[in-house]
Amino acid sequence: MKRPILTLAALLLGCVALLAGVRDEFAANPRLSANNYQAYPDRDLPAMPATPAGYEPFFINHYGRHGSRWLIGYGNYAYPIRQLEKGERAGKLTTRGREVLDILRRLYDDCQGREGELSDIGHEQHQGIARRMYENFPQVFAGDARVEARSTVIIRCILSMQNEVDVLSALNPQLRITTDASQATMYYMNYTDTVVKPLRERCYPMQRQYRDKWVNPKHMLKRLFSDQRWVRDSITEPVQLMLSLFEIAGNMQSHHAWEQVDLYDLFSKDDIYNVWRYNNLRWYILSGETPLTQCRVDYMEANLLRNFIEDADRAVMRGGKMDEQGNLNTAGASLRFGHESVVLPLCCLMGLNGADYRTTDLETLDQHWQSYKIFPMAANVQLVYYHTKASDDVLLLPLLNERVATLPVPTDVAPYYHWRDVRDYFLNKLSQQPVITPAQ
Repeated sequence: MKRPILTLAALLLGCVALLAGVRDEFAANPRLSANNYQAYPDRDLPAMPATPAGYEPFFINHYGRHGSRWLIGYGNYAYPIRQLEKGERAGKLTTRGREVLDILRRLYDDCQGREGELSDIGHEQHQGIARRMYENFPQVFAGDARVEARSTVIIRCILSMQNEVDVLSALNPQLRITTDASQATMYYMNYTDTVVKPLRERCYPMQRQYRDKWVNPKHMLKRLFSDQRWVRDSITEPVQLMLSLFEIAGNMQSHHAWEQVDLYDLFSKDDIYNVWRYNNLRWYILSGETPLTQCRVDYMEANLLRNFIEDADRAVMRGGKMDEQGNLNTAGASLRFGHESVVLPLCCLMGLNGADYRTTDLETLDQHWQSYKIFPMAANVQLVYYHTKASDDVLLLPLLNERVATLPVPTDVAPYYHWRDVRDYFLNKLSQQPVITPAQ
């Protein structure tokens, strides 16, 4: 009888440690809580693992999110300005409230004509990713290797693609690089899945319930306004004001001119954690493999995963052939550029780093599934393929944001996987796409 009790105690301690770990990370660096607005974490990147003896990389399958950007919709900036201007007119702003209003006005002026556009930091992120990709896997980009780059039709994604291929071309002018951004490829680059919308909508009441439970603007309101009775009568949507300011605070790190401006003092440590916790839950409903949406939402990236498999099959065919000197040919790279709303469900569908976690218990979701570790600005999935002269075996190294990742596939060559096993797993996963039952 003692062993189950000890096991349960160990599990509970593990959850508490994980929860404390996330809180500690946010306490040390609140900008991590920005979730999908977090700047790409390119500092202190680990070295790639040692290449297995006799193998070398020959192909990279990739999907990357655009880099840091301006917020989408001028209302994201204008709404909190209007709320604070109420306090200004009534003489109810604190000193900090007046400072914040001044910051927001200047930021609003800067954003004119830039809605949703790639920022200066966003350009730099993709230049760095391309440079490191080339340095980490030089064999993939040797000689006149092919690099096929595709983007969604959104300009920030096209510019992200262009920044990467410009660097690759400068590093090796012999590369055969093609670029494309077309409606013809949107069925897998950013598929609009009509089945998903009603599944998400069923969860909106539950989502709002947790928002009202976790998001508490009391501390923020005291920082901004000097009269809390006036606030109760005049600020009609304080929770929305908090979420808007939290989003702006998180996205400051997208711009060199604003990255030193810190608005996180408006929120307590609990506020920072709880707003992230709500946003984490929201993204889980939008993209996760949860029974709450019949485990169907991440299958909206089924076309994209099939495209990964098809490109890999062609690459293995090309890269498995010998040249006249007896060397295995390089197949190059297949680079795709799009959005976090694709990267996240793709990771869930692949099961990358346990992103396919299934639960209906949203109260404890934050202990098991953390979206901020998956889809910062410029987030990217890289599947790196290795071949050998000794056999037709192909190994796979999965990377998430340039860090070694795991897949739910048995392997005897960790952190590598046999591609045939991963391919079979992906195809089997695709064959199990759930059949949706109507809402009761």
